[in-house]
Amino acid sequence: MAGRRPVEEAFVARRPAIRLLVVPQRRQALERLVLHATNLRIPIVEVEGGTLTAVAGFDGHQGIALVVGPRRFASLDEILARAIERAEPPFVLVLDSLEDPQNVGTLLRSAEAAGVHGIVFPTHRQAPLSPSAIKASAGAVEHLLLCPVDDLPGALSDLRIRGLRVVGAEAGAPLTARQADLRGPLAIVVGSEGQGLSPAVRRRCDFVVRIPMRGAIGSLNAAVAGSVLLFEAVAQRDPEGTASEPGPTDAAAALDEPPDAERPDDSPTEAEGVTAAEGQTAAEGEAELIEPSEVSEPIQSSEAAAAGAEPDENAEPDGSSVTEPGTDTPAANDLLPGGPGLDMPEAGNPDRV
Repeated sequence: MAGRRPVEEAFVARRPAIRLLVVPQRRQALERLVLHATNLRIPIVEVEGGTLTAVAGFDGHQGIALVVGPRRFASLDEILARAIERAEPPFVLVLDSLEDPQNVGTLLRSAEAAGVHGIVFPTHRQAPLSPSAIKASAGAVEHLLLCPVDDLPGALSDLRIRGLRVVGAEAGAPLTARQADLRGPLAIVVGSEGQGLSPAVRRRCDFVVRIPMRGAIGSLNAAVAGSVLLFEAVAQRDPEGTASEPGPTDAAAALDEPPDAERPDDSPTEAEGVTAAEGQTAAEGEAELIEPSEVSEPIQSSEAAAAGAEPDENAEPDGSSVTEPGTDTPAANDLLPGGPGLDMPEAGNPDRV
């Protein structure tokens, strides 16, 4: 995986790593990530920008990449178990043979932000989780339950048996997303950029919905259309917006913040009974959010290292976070040593589902 935000989120998610690749000219701006990798005893290798572009398969790597072990995927049972853990009705995103890695990454980012419990996608005729797709997801892929299936229509039938309604996105649907009831156990299906929903998948849908269009352009990008449907479902499922925000986002912010950074002068008074020792304990608890249990040192090893770090001008402004367990099947193009080549072509400007 390549890019500042994906590497940050991999650290937050405690993804096992083999080595960190850094372009020397960008090392100062990325010093906090380098220091964190050093604390985790991850080898640091300096490579030229052209070499990193060749390894990552795209030039948006921002001067840093992380070589990781095989990705662990989830099952349908694990996705539904996550919904039970959160005490929420199941909410699943299904990708029907998307071809563009950028669309895949964008949808994964939207899905994580919308609080979906898992992503289901086919193992064939689907854009792989390449470094560019992971970069487009802003690292959200590290916190999602991803479930690849050999038989997507069969997986949809299984979800229906388990009580989920399957809703497809289709331009000519009689119902708009606002008119449809998207509450309760739900699986939203987004079709491929050129063909939309495949016939077998369309037959498994309980109903299909469309997004009303008002302009001269008659379609939306697949990732944009899917994101609109996801957040329409969120609005219906939580109309008051009272759902609490997930904690890992705060952990990702803590990775960027030097431990000695000055904070506003809002320290509690004596009357509030907060001692300096308690404040120190709270700071240590915050650091534990982003450190694996086997590492006892804080991310910042010294004040000088924190002062020397500079923000990355190309860094992603925001990100998302969740944790992903799963099975042992590795994803294609996951920067494994000796793994498959990164030759997945990038599609440009795909049309809507």
